[in-house]
Amino acid sequence: MGSENQQPKTKWRATLYRVIFEADTSAGKFFDIMLLVVILMSVVVVMLDSVGSIQQKYGGILSILEWLFTILFTIEYLLRLICVNSQRRYAGSFFGVVDLLAVIPTYLSLFLPGSHFFMVIRVVRLLRIFQIFEFEQYVKEAKMLGIALRASRRKIVVFLLTVFTLVIILGSVLYVVEGPERGFTSIPRSIYWAIVTLTTVGYGDLSPKTNFGQTLAAIIMILGYSIIVVPTGFVTVEMTRTFERQQNKKECTRCKAVDHESDAEFCRHCGTKL
Repeated sequence: MGSENQQPKTKWRATLYRVIFEADTSAGKFFDIMLLVVILMSVVVVMLDSVGSIQQKYGGILSILEWLFTILFTIEYLLRLICVNSQRRYAGSFFGVVDLLAVIPTYLSLFLPGSHFFMVIRVVRLLRIFQIFEFEQYVKEAKMLGIALRASRRKIVVFLLTVFTLVIILGSVLYVVEGPERGFTSIPRSIYWAIVTLTTVGYGDLSPKTNFGQTLAAIIMILGYSIIVVPTGFVTVEMTRTFERQQNKKECTRCKAVDHESDAEFCRHCGTKL
């Protein structure tokens, strides 16, 4: 976040920025830890509110707590906007969007009953724990996974299109073979069965009764086991390649740059000997 929102020059805004966005001071660390505690408490309140017996007995208290947490998060969001140089950049960032979504559902519940349950999205804000406690290694691993997913996205898209085509064909065949009298009342419902069977979920609400249908179902189940490992293989290969590239890169001890050739002797940014 600090790279995206430079520290403001105004003294009071700079102080506020250090407390809210940075965790290298005692005040900043305390603020972030308290924020995590409040986020957890707010998520627990939303979950408890969804339990009928608890809602009937403590609904009023839970509603007050939800609004209290929402007001606190609203104030926090506004303070974040105030202390950054670029409000638009922060608002459009990942955490900026998540921070906004953390407060919107409660206000929407005034017009759309039940929408306040979407406040569980606040749990995403717990990702800040990696920044707060400086879990740098976890951040690096997450970046590596992201690189691998982006590199294999085309293969995954082709795979998903193939599976999509396959379930349409299989569902249509089962609709013709089994028919409405055996529960396969439409092609979409038959496609639903094919998806459930191919993914080896097997709810059991639909099942073929004819010999041919059962044979086809067995084939689909076996096929499902082999299909599941395909996207995993794509990502694993790309993660291995990404790891090898990272290992081969020379890191500058001064500026931490890693975009050097394998035979480079000096950093291309600061000139430090590698």
